Amino acid sequence: MNRNPLIPFALIAILGIGAMFLFSFIGLDNADEMAHGGETEKAGEALTPEELYAANCLSCHGDQLQGGFGPALANIGSQYDAAHIEGVINNGQGSMPGAIVNAEQAKALAAWLEEKK
Repeated sequence: MNRNPLIPFALIAILGIGAMFLFSFIGLDNADEMAHGGETEKAGEALTPEELYAANCLSCHGDQLQGGFGPALANIGSQYDAAHIEGVINNGQGSMPGAIVNAEQAKALAAWLEEKK
């Protein structure tokens, strides 16, 4: 019996590529949502800063602004003004990507975070 040891690896590669294509097509339905950082409006109404935070920031900065993967924001307003906070939201900093929300939402979110002292 002379078996080719490359056949199992080739089958795994083919199955992996097929799965990748399948999941990429499934993701096309959510492309707009993924590009805009999740829910950004509810039935035509603008979200409140608290809702924006919950939809876009909570996973890294914690449900109580206590931090986690990202830094704590519970008293960020005592360290930075709204303009600086807005700049970080728009441009990103460290491992945080920029433009998670649009410019208007960033302004509202920064003003809300500046109140946290």
